Amino acid sequence: MARVLQYLFFLMIVRPVLLVILGMNLRGREYLPKKGPAIIVANHNSHLDTLTLMALFPLKDLHRLRPAAAADYFLKNKWLAWFARNIIGIIPLSRGAVRKNPLADLEAALDRDEIVILFPEGSRGEPEQRAEFKRGVAYLARARPNAPVHPVFMHGLGKALPKGSLVLVPFNCDVIAGAPLSWTGEAARFMEDLEGRMNELAAQGHFQPWE
Repeated sequence: MARVLQYLFFLMIVRPVLLVILGMNLRGREYLPKKGPAIIVANHNSHLDTLTLMALFPLKDLHRLRPAAAADYFLKNKWLAWFARNIIGIIPLSRGAVRKNPLADLEAALDRDEIVILFPEGSRGEPEQRAEFKRGVAYLARARPNAPVHPVFMHGLGKALPKGSLVLVPFNCDVIAGAPLSWTGEAARFMEDLEGRMNELAAQGHFQPWE
């Protein structure tokens, strides 16, 4: 039943909002992973980010997409927790919690040939402003070097539904996917390559600064 509800939610709500109201434009579709294990890495400005990334894939593949999300936010009440787990399919992560291996659930998802979605900035930033990436994605790539890392840059969603807002504003949004990266053997170099790739994707859009 949950899978049917997930299918209907994306078919009847998410996709119409993205395609009709926001006029989503996708470039680089050929670089999106066709199967798992794989890691999608994107910038983060809006609650729409996760839904947008998932909507890029065929409906039949939704159940294989596993976004990492903050447990303290998405599991704070039973209804939101049910929706987040069953419709979005999140992997809840405890921020600041002491755990032997905080990436264990993400590694397990990759071992099941799923596609993990990560936002290395951690939390949503200011509209259309990128923050420095945290190194968790490098450690995950090191733990599962067979999983390619696919960078995706998104623009416009931070204005369409910024942090703290419940009102959707019809700004056009752009999604640019880039060629995947592989584990390079050293965390600092990997993060440097990833940041560089994201900057290249952002530059492809020739986006004007938001005022």
